[in-house]
Amino acid sequence: MKIALDPTPFHHDYSLLELPSVVAELGFEHLQLTPHRDMIPFFNHPKADDELVRQFRKACSDAGVGIASVLPVLRWSGPDEDAREAAVRYWKRAIQITVDLGVNVMNTEFSGRPEKAEESERAFYRSMEELVPIIEREGIDVRIDPHPDDFVENGLDAIRMIRGINSKNFGLVFVACHSYHMGAGMLEIMRAAGDMLRLVHVADTMDHHRSHGLRYITNPPGNPVRVHQHLKIGDGDLDWDEFFGGLGELGFYDKPDTVMVSSVFAEDENAHDVSRYQLKTMKDYIARTR
Repeated sequence: MKIALDPTPFHHDYSLLELPSVVAELGFEHLQLTPHRDMIPFFNHPKADDELVRQFRKACSDAGVGIASVLPVLRWSGPDEDAREAAVRYWKRAIQITVDLGVNVMNTEFSGRPEKAEESERAFYRSMEELVPIIEREGIDVRIDPHPDDFVENGLDAIRMIRGINSKNFGLVFVACHSYHMGAGMLEIMRAAGDMLRLVHVADTMDHHRSHGLRYITNPPGNPVRVHQHLKIGDGDLDWDEFFGGLGELGFYDKPDTVMVSSVFAEDENAHDVSRYQLKTMKDYIARTR
């Protein structure tokens, strides 16, 4: 298993090429390349040319930091056909960047729209028809997160959707702080996924279902919003013994292709200390639950 840092909290204070050194200084041996305005931004065409990709790969090598995964977020399930076609083009470039970086893992979100779930599912599988052959040819392993406000939010439904792709090159991302939107318990989803679970994000969150659904109030009532946080371990309501115990039960830690990512976005002003805390706390839990 690789333990990686999501460097998103550092995007505004450091350049793209400085990020690997920051990650190394914080004690991590790997980073997750999340959407960045100079590389693969949210929803739009990748902005890195071959030279910048080469420079970033060298910066990682110089810092002694590996790239555990590349995370694009693109509208490949968008019910708008023009947006979906564009997303497929962007995905092709993102795949090439991943290959040129020497990485074989990508993780992403289902995207699409929950209020147009049927149309989004059609769009998703239409995109798969074009992208799966490329992904398989390049030897990329794509892992998908049922993100709140995607057309697939339920963890068990996400497993079914991934199976429907019918390719061993696709697996599941379990983001701990999305748990309260997934419709089932952590252990139930982990056990159902089995070997399909190959990447996890570690961040805490509050349970928005508590207090009879009044823990968070939006006005007017009934807004179709999804509430969650990316807090450091212990600042929310998640049962971390259950989370890490479930991973230990599955043998997640001892598999060479699995990835655990610290993804805290709530305390950018303390991001250095929080990142060190996350690494130590994750390692402590792993040692207890292996």
